Amino acid sequence: MAVRLKDIAAHAGVSVKTVSNVVHDHPGVSPALRLRVQNAIDRLGYWPNMTARSLRSGRTGLIGLALPRLHDAYFAEVAAGIVGCAADRGWTVLIEQTNGEAGRETEVLTGRRPAFVDGLIFSPISVSSQTLAAATPTIPIVLLGEHLQAAPRTRVSVDNVAAARDAVTHLLRGGRRLIAAVGIKTGQNAATTQLRLLGYRQALDTAAITVPPGYAVAVQHLQRADGAVAVHAAMSLTPRPDALFCFNDLLALGALRALYDAGIRVPQDIAVIGFDDIEESRFCVPRLTSVGPDRHLLAAAAVEQLAALLGEPAANKGAMVQVPHRLTVRDSTDPVGDLQLATPLVVHRVPPVIAPSTALRHPRGLS
Repeated sequence: MAVRLKDIAAHAGVSVKTVSNVVHDHPGVSPALRLRVQNAIDRLGYWPNMTARSLRSGRTGLIGLALPRLHDAYFAEVAAGIVGCAADRGWTVLIEQTNGEAGRETEVLTGRRPAFVDGLIFSPISVSSQTLAAATPTIPIVLLGEHLQAAPRTRVSVDNVAAARDAVTHLLRGGRRLIAAVGIKTGQNAATTQLRLLGYRQALDTAAITVPPGYAVAVQHLQRADGAVAVHAAMSLTPRPDALFCFNDLLALGALRALYDAGIRVPQDIAVIGFDDIEESRFCVPRLTSVGPDRHLLAAAAVEQLAALLGEPAANKGAMVQVPHRLTVRDSTDPVGDLQLATPLVVHRVPPVIAPSTALRHPRGLS
């Protein structure tokens, strides 16, 4: 038998109206009373009738999240953060994997999705700016990433150019001069890597450093195996690089393994730095120095912007939020003592740049 609001009210010793206010997250309920009702909800196993709620409010409480690859650690960690932030609002997230294919991304963009999804958070890779600008989604959409800047869509991003520049500057400050960039891609799905290449070049130009031809190493994909293959190409360069800036952590992890197999010491012979700062970077050997966005804020901002679009779509359309990035120094660029291993040094942090019409707050449980 289905649990009803009056069953929860009887169990918690409150009115049905109070239970309804808690279920619908209305203000005016004291924290202690809200906790008592929530405990009763959990104990009785109550689940709201989404169909009835949709008929009453026109909203389902369901949002979509479309990501390129769920098996990539970065996207998995982003998804976990968004699911948590959405749960703080009482939303449920339906996740879709596009594999970064233009056709599937276009289908996501043009709204051929279940009618019960209120809005969508979407990380595109291959869809063109022209397609994005021309599309007329049937639901509000928040984009993740800065590679589609020409499109008038609400967007949450990290400054890839600045983050890459900071990573390479760190290597230069450590005395490295022959820095290779690993992760060059071409084609319509290469925009993010091109931004990171631009940051790499800006850092070298600022330091008046010129590296020999061939120090921008191309890869087919941004996976561990591609990083290992890229190391063999980089180590054949003359003179041999004394540092690698890898365009994501998966490439860097593959590079670390290949360097170890070749008997090349990290960081003594060559320094390695990655991008994204995934959890695995703290547990590899040597631990990986990496630059990356604050994923807690990224998730919070994406959910916040979607909520703003659902509330006032006209006022918030085209908002742009830039989240901070930070460079965390670990063993792969700087040998450190055992006492420092548990507390990697944050050497750079950029304040967030938020569109004037938006306000970013921290959902519960984020820091």
